[in-house]
Amino acid sequence: MVSELTESLAEIGQGAMVARAAEPYAGEAEDGHTHESACLNCGTGLIGSHCHSCGQAAHVHRTLGAFFHDLMHGVFHFEGKIWRTLPMLVRRPGTLTREYIDGKRASFVSPIALFLFCVFLMFAVFHATHDESVKGARAVTDPKELAAAIAGNDKLIADLKARRQQLAAAGKDTDRIDKQIENKETAQEALRDTHDAIAENTSDEQLSDFKPLQKAVAKFRDDPDFAAYKMQNYAYKYSWTLIPISVPFLWLLFPFSRRFHLYDHTVFVTYSLCFMTLLAVVAMLLGAVGAASLEALLFFVPPFHMYAQLKGTYGLARRGALWRTGLLLFFASTALLLFFVALTAQTGS
Repeated sequence: MVSELTESLAEIGQGAMVARAAEPYAGEAEDGHTHESACLNCGTGLIGSHCHSCGQAAHVHRTLGAFFHDLMHGVFHFEGKIWRTLPMLVRRPGTLTREYIDGKRASFVSPIALFLFCVFLMFAVFHATHDESVKGARAVTDPKELAAAIAGNDKLIADLKARRQQLAAAGKDTDRIDKQIENKETAQEALRDTHDAIAENTSDEQLSDFKPLQKAVAKFRDDPDFAAYKMQNYAYKYSWTLIPISVPFLWLLFPFSRRFHLYDHTVFVTYSLCFMTLLAVVAMLLGAVGAASLEALLFFVPPFHMYAQLKGTYGLARRGALWRTGLLLFFASTALLLFFVALTAQTGS
């Protein structure tokens, strides 16, 4: 448990630092350090707390304490303005998106920086809360292991029956061994049923004419653990592709509009994905603590969030926002399906 928590914190920290790289100076206080007369990076004369030529801070810390302060700040604080961005993303997503598009950006985390951090956070929480269930899947789904278990049970049942005959011939009580034989035969019947069902599903039936997808299905059948690991790994690496996949669908809600452009739709999609990712994190945490009923309620949150973001971002009337929300839910499901199919094909390559 400790190792999983450590790994999760490391992933969150990595996400914060990658996102911070997208906006390296946003939200940092200017404390007025001007201990040097010239910039230590480019040699330009200093006239303030930062070099007006290259942007480096005028004062460079050289203490071990300052080093660890920067480390902790980068990992846990991310950016000071995130505490202004997250509440608006939850309560007023349309206002946040519109103000960022219109140029009011100093107060908010950029959508791509926030998206990177949210993705790292989601996978860190996923690994911390779901790894054990993934590790246990192979024992009941691998046909080779099931066949070996059935063969082993056959031998054990035969040995138990031979032992029973010896006890009966000696006039000894056989109730205990009869119970053992009954339990083993019941378990054997369940194993055979499972093996037959898997054998039927793992026939050479062609599920798709798309060869990479067919290969991926075959890999899932042969080694579900490894295939699931590859799927998670690719989802982690290529999560950003959800943005270009989704933007054309959003454009269809405002075709040939002169007011709204692809940039507007890209900002909208990225902030929306940030919220949905954070919602998934909350759902996983609720599931981990046994609050399944609350976790189920989160299923109804996305439509309301989409409606509020559409209405605020594009200045829509209630009716226009409602029918576009319905279409957007369908488009979002289609984008997720395309993303899943692409990941599955990649897993089979």
